Amino acid sequence: MANPNRETALITGSTDGVGRVVAKRLGEQGWRVLVHGRDRGRGERVVAEIKDAGGTADLLAADLSSLAEVRRLAGAVQQATRRLDLLINNAGIGSGGPQGTRQTSADGYELRFAVNYLAGFLLTHLLLPLVGKVRPRASSTSPRSGNRRSTLPM
Repeated sequence: MANPNRETALITGSTDGVGRVVAKRLGEQGWRVLVHGRDRGRGERVVAEIKDAGGTADLLAADLSSLAEVRRLAGAVQQATRRLDLLINNAGIGSGGPQGTRQTSADGYELRFAVNYLAGFLLTHLLLPLVGKVRPRASSTSPRSGNRRSTLPM
């Protein structure tokens, strides 16, 4: 098991872009990083890069377009750590296909609404018991919709 005194961060969407950069930087700073992404191969590469640089990381793969997968991810986080010092809801998808084409999630929601909003809300809600064990810090980023960032008061 990882050092229980090491700060632990979960970054959704950390296999690419901003999430990947943040995951690697936190790893360099001594954090235990829980890397999340849909693509297991890309996630394993990020974990390897963090470990090669002397950090600690684990991969938790999940497709956030399914609320069942969000619940499974929350359960995996709860199995992986007793506390969560930092949660960054970075995962998101852009505009996607042709204009006017409605894509739906596994649960029947509009796909972007499911991934970019519902998944982060549900994951944060499910992980509050872990976040509540430390000084709460949670962040929600939306790099695919105008680089807006907000901090959630806990």
